[in-house]
Amino acid sequence: LIHFYKRKRMTLTDGVKVEKEEKNGVTTTTSIPTNGSKENTDEKVDVKAEVKTETKRELEDSDDESPADRKRVKPEARISRHCPYLDTIDRGVLDFDFEKLCSISLSRINVYACLVCGKYFQGRGNNTHAYTHSVSDGHRVFLNLESQRFYCLPDNYEVIDASLGDILYVLNPTFSQQLIKRLETSTKESRAFDGTMYTPGVVGLNNIKANDYCNVILHALSHVQGLRNYFLDENNYKDIKRPPGDISFLLVQRFGELIRKLWNPKNFKAHVSPHEMLQSIVLCSKKKFEITKQGDAGAVLPWFLNSLHLALGGTKKRSSSIIYKQFLGSMRIHTKKIMPTDLDPKRMRELQNSGDYDWKIEESPFLFLTSELPPPPLFKDEFHENIIPQVSLYNILSKFNGQTEREYKTYKDNFLKKFELTRLPKFIILFIKRFTKNTFFVEKNPTIVNFPVKGIEFGDLLSEEDKAKHKEGTTYDLMANIVHDGSWEKGSYKVHVLHKGSGQWYEMQDLHVTSILPQMITLTEAYIQIYERRDPESDVKMETS
Repeated sequence: LIHFYKRKRMTLTDGVKVEKEEKNGVTTTTSIPTNGSKENTDEKVDVKAEVKTETKRELEDSDDESPADRKRVKPEARISRHCPYLDTIDRGVLDFDFEKLCSISLSRINVYACLVCGKYFQGRGNNTHAYTHSVSDGHRVFLNLESQRFYCLPDNYEVIDASLGDILYVLNPTFSQQLIKRLETSTKESRAFDGTMYTPGVVGLNNIKANDYCNVILHALSHVQGLRNYFLDENNYKDIKRPPGDISFLLVQRFGELIRKLWNPKNFKAHVSPHEMLQSIVLCSKKKFEITKQGDAGAVLPWFLNSLHLALGGTKKRSSSIIYKQFLGSMRIHTKKIMPTDLDPKRMRELQNSGDYDWKIEESPFLFLTSELPPPPLFKDEFHENIIPQVSLYNILSKFNGQTEREYKTYKDNFLKKFELTRLPKFIILFIKRFTKNTFFVEKNPTIVNFPVKGIEFGDLLSEEDKAKHKEGTTYDLMANIVHDGSWEKGSYKVHVLHKGSGQWYEMQDLHVTSILPQMITLTEAYIQIYERRDPESDVKMETS
C-alpha cells in the first residue's frame, strides 16, 4: 500500500509545473500549481483515507501484536477458492464445546482454531501464536471462531470452500422452524463422524468432575417442548438488552448454545461437553454451585429457572418470559396461627377475638411443587435391615387439595397451613423432598414413590370452579424423572427422559445413555419429576385408534 501511495503521488505531479533555479551552486525546485491542482489535492486526501482505512482494517485482525509490529502495514489477506491443504483437516479432533481462548496466552481476543490438531491459538499476523504454530508444525488451515472465516497460514489468504460448511454448522448449529417441527416427531437416528449412531436430543453430557447434579437438570429441561423450541432459534432472545455490567445474560447464551448442540443432527461426536454452560453457572451463582464439588439438584433447578427468567427480561407478569409461560402456576395458601396452650381462658378469649388467630388467605404463584415424604421406619426387621417403605403419588399430592392441614414451626410461632391449587401450568415440576438437614449431618429418606407414567389427573386437586376454567384439560403425563442413588455424600444422579418422537424412554447418567422400560422407572428413588399436560387432540386420536 505504501508503494501504491507513492506511485499515486507521482502521477499527481503530472499537472504541476516544476521550475529549477540554480543559485550559488544549489538547486531548488519550485512547484507552481496549475488549474487542476485543486482536484489533485482532493485525490491526495482520498488516497490517504484509503490507506488509513486499509491499515486500520488489517490491524484489527492482529490485536495481539506488539506496537512495533503494528507500525508495519501488512498486506491484506487474499481470497482463494482453491486451497491445497484442505485434505489435512481432521474432523475427528475438532471440539468446539470448550472455552474459546488461546491455549498459550489464554486470551479470548481474536482466537483461531487449528483444523488439523483442534487447538486454539491467538492472531494470524506475523509473530502471533497461530502464525508460529503454522510454521513450526506445518498446520495450515485455521478458523476464526468469532467471524467464522477460514484462513490458510502462513500464506495468509482466506479460504472459501463449500466443503467446510459442516464445520461451521457444528460450531454454531442453526434451526429453521421446519427443522424444529420435524425434530419433535422424528424417529431417525444420526451418524456421528466416527460412525456412532445417536438420536438428536438423547446425547450424553460429559462429567468434568462432580457436575452430574447439573447435567440431569440440563437434560430434563432440554426435553421441555416450549423451552427447547424457544432456545433452538437464537433470534428469539439475541436482541434482548441488559444493563451494562450484567453477566446474567451469559446464562441465556450458554444455555441456548447447549440446547442447539444437544439437538444437532450433524454432530461430529455422539456426546456434548457442557463446559461453557457450567462455567456460566459457577460465575452467575457466585460459586454457590461448583463443578468440583457435589451439589443438590433440588437447589440448582429453582435458582436456574429464576435466573433465566430475570436474564430474559422477565417481570411478575405471566407472559413476561418463556419460563413463566411454561412453568408458572398459582395456588391459595390458607394460614392460621396456632394459639399457645399454656394461656389462661381469659387471655385465650382475648387473642381469639383479636383476629390474629383466624384463617388468612393469600394468592401465591409457583414454579414447582414441593411435597414431603412420610418419615422412614426407625427400627430394623428380623434380617437387621431397614424396611424400605412405599407411598403412593396421590398421597403426597393430597397436600395440595385445599383440605389437608399441615403444621409448620418457626423460631417464634407455629402455623397451620392448607394449600389449594387454582391454576395449573403446562408443565408441572414436582420436587419430592428426600433430604433433611440438621446440625450434624444430612439424612436421606429412601421411601419409594409409586407413580403412574401416564394419565395423572391433577384436576382432582382443584375445586369444581377452578377445574372448569382449565379448557386445555387437567391430565398430565410424566416426561422427565430425576433420580438420586446412594447416600448424600457419595450418591449420584441420573435422569429418565421420554423421547416423544419415538415414544422411547431413555436413562442418562453423564455419558451413559441406555433405553429403559417405563415399568422400571417407578422402582427408582424419584427426586424431581416433570409432568406435561396432555393435548386434548391426542386424547381424541388415542380413543379413535
